[in-house]
Amino acid sequence: MTAASMARPAAPALLLAALLAMAAPASAQGAPTPRALPAAQAEGQLPGQTQGAPGRSYKVTFRQLGAVFPMQLHGVQGSSGVQFGVRSDEVVTGARLHLNYAYSPALIPSLSHIRVLVNEQVVATIPVPNEQGGQNLQRVIDIPPRVIGEFNRLNIELIGHYTMECEDPAHSSLWANVGNDSVLELAVNPLALPNDLAFLPEPFFDRRDARQLVMPIVFARPPDAAQLEAAGTVSSWFGALAGFRGASFPTSIGQLPLRGHAVVLALGTGVQELGGLGLPTPTGPTITMATHPSDPASKVLVISGRDAAELKRAAASLALGSAALSGPSATIAAFKDTEPRQPYDAPNWLSRERPVKFGELVDADMLSVSGYSPDLIRVNFQVPPDLFGWRKRDIPVRLKYRYTARPAADKSTLNINVNQQFLRSLPLRAISHAKPSRIEGWLNQALPAGDLLPAEDLFKVPLFKLTARNQLQFHYYHDVVKEGACKDVLLDNVRGTVEPDSTIDITGFSHFMAMPDLAAFANSGFPFSRLADLSQTAVVLPARPEAADYSAYLLLMGLMGNVTGYPAHAATVALGTELLPQLADKDLLVLATGGNVQLLTQWADRLPFSLKEGAKGFRLSDYASHLFNWFDPDERDRVRRARSEIVFSSSSSDAVIAGLESPYQKGRSVVLLASHQAAGLQQAMDALLDPDLLKRIQGSAAVVRGKQVSSLLAEPAYYVGRLDPFTYVQWWLSRNPLSMVLLGVTGALLVGFLLYIALRARARARLRMQHK
Repeated sequence: MTAASMARPAAPALLLAALLAMAAPASAQGAPTPRALPAAQAEGQLPGQTQGAPGRSYKVTFRQLGAVFPMQLHGVQGSSGVQFGVRSDEVVTGARLHLNYAYSPALIPSLSHIRVLVNEQVVATIPVPNEQGGQNLQRVIDIPPRVIGEFNRLNIELIGHYTMECEDPAHSSLWANVGNDSVLELAVNPLALPNDLAFLPEPFFDRRDARQLVMPIVFARPPDAAQLEAAGTVSSWFGALAGFRGASFPTSIGQLPLRGHAVVLALGTGVQELGGLGLPTPTGPTITMATHPSDPASKVLVISGRDAAELKRAAASLALGSAALSGPSATIAAFKDTEPRQPYDAPNWLSRERPVKFGELVDADMLSVSGYSPDLIRVNFQVPPDLFGWRKRDIPVRLKYRYTARPAADKSTLNINVNQQFLRSLPLRAISHAKPSRIEGWLNQALPAGDLLPAEDLFKVPLFKLTARNQLQFHYYHDVVKEGACKDVLLDNVRGTVEPDSTIDITGFSHFMAMPDLAAFANSGFPFSRLADLSQTAVVLPARPEAADYSAYLLLMGLMGNVTGYPAHAATVALGTELLPQLADKDLLVLATGGNVQLLTQWADRLPFSLKEGAKGFRLSDYASHLFNWFDPDERDRVRRARSEIVFSSSSSDAVIAGLESPYQKGRSVVLLASHQAAGLQQAMDALLDPDLLKRIQGSAAVVRGKQVSSLLAEPAYYVGRLDPFTYVQWWLSRNPLSMVLLGVTGALLVGFLLYIALRARARARLRMQHK
């Protein structure tokens, strides 16, 4: 926040990535030449930033702020922008925008320009000289800190004209492009907050901050399995809060980071062993916010207890009841365990019990647009990855919408996409051509002239178009009718909405899928996320874990919370492999590093790879494997069976992610993350956080090499889920056509045999009648 905004109350919470400035992709940005900076700022110092001040500066790109594609500005007054926020524990002292842009060479410089606005206040006006038209340019713009608040909107607006005479306001020469690689740089000073749990999750997580959450977790002493379970609860809570940002958790033992916020987990007198905190020995499950001993502007969140059970209770109380806490410290007197979660009831997933309203998925104010070139209306949703669409292939959506009726019949439409794939187009009716239903007719009579025209439509989304994370996109296209020279004047008074009580419905779908499927694990945490609290999951770490193992485990728990939107407070942690037979009734998530590498030898006949000291082996697929499944359209696109094998020696720090059926119980799953080196394990974690690498993790085995991910195999070995008996028989026969033929022949023979016996008996009866 700025100094001017410190005294006023917090603004209503806005999702930083809710309004994405999406448009058609533009050409790649070139290498612009920045303008010269004053000598005082030549070293990267921002305006208002004092040399040697205790503050810091950071940069975020427009893409990080939600602009998935470059911004396209069209017309005489085209506008687009991004949102950004300022943390509650920081004060902005300087701001600078590094803007990458291009504009039409047909613009008239004396009448045209590009404006930069922050919170509707103009902070810069950029001229558009003809000699630079059509080039990739960069401009550095200093933004006054006084215009920046807690939640902010940065808009880029084109004021464009191409002729001194009558002009077409929608002419194709009126354009400008703003790259989503443009950078916003902020200089901030820390702001010390009081130690009060009522602020939680701030300052440890702040929804105003669009960057990835990096939260150090410190153990007072080397943790046992129970302490790791408590830490997993905390990291999954932060992961759920972080959402689209992602979260990572650097780990240390007995040592606080020198600067920044941190979380500490301690048993008994372990709190006192962390120098400088000055906290007493806990008398029960305790949650405390303390000042960082070496960084007074930062906080330490201490979770403690006299034993492991109390530590787990304190962690669960934090994750499930933080909204009720207050004061610098809270000792939990009683915490009632929540009811067991039911399969597929993750808060972030569509309910399978009832249709879900759009208003439950997105804020109602995000479902309205205005103007002739409006932004998209976006509705994000997640579905379980094991929806069975063999016979029921489409998800019904009942859409209710309202719009400004057209003055005459034209080509205006509401275009509907899912994940940027076109679904259908609905015409926007004109008043004179409207043929509403009886109910709509009553509404039209009740509404005064000029109000929005209601409409409704039922359409279906093909299941094969959906991924783990999906977005319905609604675009109002308003046709601009050409009336002739000097008559084309746009009255920008059109509006469109999608009603919050529109619904999407996945009820009636069965849950059944072929495994292993690493895409389901990487994108949805499946099958572990089937229960949102991970009560049927066991995470297996080496008997003597290292810091990299702790960090990887906490990152995985953060990913699970991110997927489900619920803390994984019921997951089981096992150190070493001795307890694996006792965990037969659980799905296993195994970090095969250190001592756990021996599992690769024990399960060698089940794994498509081998990692040994100095040698690596992989089974590989080839294109021929596709040809053997041409009759099965479901397998044809994804199955890549092993056709060859390679073994080689290498000192590289590769990591392997593999899935297999549990050796201990049929129908249970194992996901392995294996590497001989800590660097390899970190590469696998980075791939799970990188959207570009994440989509390459598929099949039953994937190798991660730095910024490269290769999916080697996709061999379906078993199935999870359940179908009703009749559907299962039908499905099984459809996948085994030879068996269906044999069954048909057998059935025909059986019917023929029965007919033969019946006719033979009838003939004998007739003969007896004749003899009598």
